[in-house]
Amino acid sequence: MNKRYRKVLQPRNIILDLHATDKPGVIAELVDHLVSTGDIAPQKRDEVLAAVLSREKRMSTGLQHGVAVPHGKTDAVSDLIAVLGRSRHGAEFASLDGRPAQIFVLILSPESMAGPHVEFLAEISRLLTRAEIRERLLAAESAEEILNLFDQSADR
Repeated sequence: MNKRYRKVLQPRNIILDLHATDKPGVIAELVDHLVSTGDIAPQKRDEVLAAVLSREKRMSTGLQHGVAVPHGKTDAVSDLIAVLGRSRHGAEFASLDGRPAQIFVLILSPESMAGPHVEFLAEISRLLTRAEIRERLLAAESAEEILNLFDQSADR
């Protein structure tokens, strides 16, 4: 399996304890984190947030089993970037199974980028369909532990 996530998802972009309890709050917290790490320019924050919220209005990216993969395309970013957030208490995300989501992966790419965006989305979604991975991700104590979990799982 391609390990594209390793190039895109950096330890600095893993949030172990999200505080928001609803979809707009979670998305804003994830975007704000990318601003704080320098992955998004502060003056582009609102543009990025609007792109992701607009995508969510078309169709919720809340999947099943506590996973949501919000994503958007905007020229406010120059390359594929992602942030993973975890919420121990869960957040309402209009998920397919109606349950709160606890694992969130926000994916952003420029408008012109199609292939890598879709490939990363598919790869991360495949990893998170496995119950064992979700359980271990929720129990992980560090960003490196989460990335190592993905490494081990992608090799199988």
